[in-house]
Amino acid sequence: MDKYKVLKEVFGYDSFRDGQEELVESTLQGRDVLGIMPTGAGKSICYQVPALLFEGISLIISPLISLMKDQVTALNQLGIHAAFINSSLTEVQYRKAMENARNGRYKIIYVAPERLLTESFLSLVSCVNISMVAVDEAHCISQWGQDFRPSYLKIVDFINMLPKRPVIAAYTATATKVVKEDIVCILGLQEPTVMVTGYDRKNLYFAVKKPKNKMAELLSYLQKNGDKSGIIYCNTRKNVEEVHEALLREGYMTAKYHAGLSDSARKQNQEDFIYDIKPIMVATNAFGMGIDKSNVRFVIHYNMPKDIESYYQEAGRAGRDGEPSECILLYSGQDVKINEFLIGRQTENEDLDYEERELIRERDNERLRKMTFYCFTNECLRDYILRYFGEYGGNYCGNCENCLMEFQDIDVTQEAVSLINLVRTSGERYGINAIIDAVHGSENAKVRQFRLDRNPYYGTLKKVTLIRIRQIMNDLLVKGYLFLTTNEYPVLKMTEMGRNLVWEETPEPVILKLPKEVEKAPAKQKAEKKQKVVDVKYPDLFERLRQKRYEIAQENHVPPYIIFSDRTLKEMSTYLPSNKAAMLEINGVGTNKYEKYGEEFMAMVKAYMEEKGIRPEEVEPKTELKEELDEKTGKKKVTIKDGFEAYRDSLVSQGVVQAYAAWTEEEEERLKEEYQSGMKIKEISEVHHRSEGGIRSRLKKMGMIL
Repeated sequence: MDKYKVLKEVFGYDSFRDGQEELVESTLQGRDVLGIMPTGAGKSICYQVPALLFEGISLIISPLISLMKDQVTALNQLGIHAAFINSSLTEVQYRKAMENARNGRYKIIYVAPERLLTESFLSLVSCVNISMVAVDEAHCISQWGQDFRPSYLKIVDFINMLPKRPVIAAYTATATKVVKEDIVCILGLQEPTVMVTGYDRKNLYFAVKKPKNKMAELLSYLQKNGDKSGIIYCNTRKNVEEVHEALLREGYMTAKYHAGLSDSARKQNQEDFIYDIKPIMVATNAFGMGIDKSNVRFVIHYNMPKDIESYYQEAGRAGRDGEPSECILLYSGQDVKINEFLIGRQTENEDLDYEERELIRERDNERLRKMTFYCFTNECLRDYILRYFGEYGGNYCGNCENCLMEFQDIDVTQEAVSLINLVRTSGERYGINAIIDAVHGSENAKVRQFRLDRNPYYGTLKKVTLIRIRQIMNDLLVKGYLFLTTNEYPVLKMTEMGRNLVWEETPEPVILKLPKEVEKAPAKQKAEKKQKVVDVKYPDLFERLRQKRYEIAQENHVPPYIIFSDRTLKEMSTYLPSNKAAMLEINGVGTNKYEKYGEEFMAMVKAYMEEKGIRPEEVEPKTELKEELDEKTGKKKVTIKDGFEAYRDSLVSQGVVQAYAAWTEEEEERLKEEYQSGMKIKEISEVHHRSEGGIRSRLKKMGMIL
């Protein structure tokens, strides 16, 4: 069996995604690899496929018990023998797992980093063949990563204690240049294949809201989307409890998750969410990493996170199946203050010396500022995130709030000069609030204490609203006219750009982009765009299949998405597979999944076709669409399986003798004339001895119909 056969027969996918094949091939050749791939890009495939082809056992090191359990459950559903070893096992379960591992029962074992150096685990690995060690969430090994975990440093010692060095594979969704270099160095990767597939998740819609009432904004959103599965992140336990209680009062099936709950309560609430019993989860960032639920349709941050890395990873829980999903951040100034307080109280780094702790604190404050700038930028939100991670795309994505909103340009040069001059003439010794209060003419105690009321620029923007002054201040910080120091009490400093602005006789104008008052048209455009993307040919069938999936999941005690993803059900509801060959062409349906569930879902498809009077020859096969997409993207053409030949033969036997035969130029010209003359598609299909679906497909390719 080769990698392509494993991919199709075990996992049900026809081809690898971007970057997957290169990482799989390098691993199979015995090379170390580092894969930096966004959430939902298919990192697990990159180490699971080699694991099934290698001799011996592959170890997957993961920091989260929940992720291990989900991954092992999914693998067992695919017919792959896998296990996890962590603190959730009883003593009896642990001994049984170790015994099975010694007897060669498992190809893949998930293990927590804390277990690696235990006597029993070292005893196990000394007598079995460890072919690969894959490190998931590899950024946790770096002190400069947003989730540094000292337990990850044990991985290096563990690898050095193995009888022979295995292939090392490291994967993460978020890593800056420094963190990437740290991973390679600390893990001792040897001439690794480094693959950065890009951070862009085109199916995710990004938006930042600054509502006066966050709860009202949240409830308004849920009124339209409350039937979908989603996560609402809060930055404190108190906020989680308040939001959770409010949603329960409104009748939403909602779970909660934070460190203050008991282990059993967290486990139960997480399972309720994973199994779609309670489709909405309200949580702190303790619920962030490793949540492998494919059908999360929205992630709402009720509070601003502390850095872009955390935000992107948490937002990335949405749309793991590639379907359109929304990531919305609800910002308020209080969020900044809470995050500053939390950064100051961090205790994870107590083992470090004072200088190291100060460096990390300064780094965290700088990250917080960049997160704050994200909330105020008027540029493309997606582009802002990508640039943070070192990627440079276009400045218009067409799928974020800023790109779909109309802005007006306001010249705020004079206001900007006043602000910068006040910073300059006050000795660059004060923070944002003091400067804003002074330029607005406040008479509060702090302004008088600092004697800012005697500054020549005191009160120069008295007629400008505080909101507008703050907008201008944030714009000056984002554009680099001013910067904020990273010490314990941050103060504003001028940059070279700021000096040029105040000293030049005719400075380059400072333009502030603000949303126009009327935003309904762009919002409508967004809704139309979204509808076009998520459209399913037979949506009522999709809902029936979803219900069947839920019932099967309940019977088998597994999450619904492990049976089939939403994407798989949507393909079934569009291409109506009514035989085994057609079902195996559906994305996510492999041999094992077909044997378990294929017949049951196919029976529902057939029943639906009979109910609606849809004949098999009227269904456009998926394979034909695949070929069309391949031509447009230039990717390798998908080979049509033998089962498709059987399907074509069945059409021929029904009188559709030209089924899937190549179209000649003469035939296409006749087709064009017939269609333009007003002939119906059914009549045209009889003349050409082709299916109605084939006629429609050809007319689409010729640009005759949409």
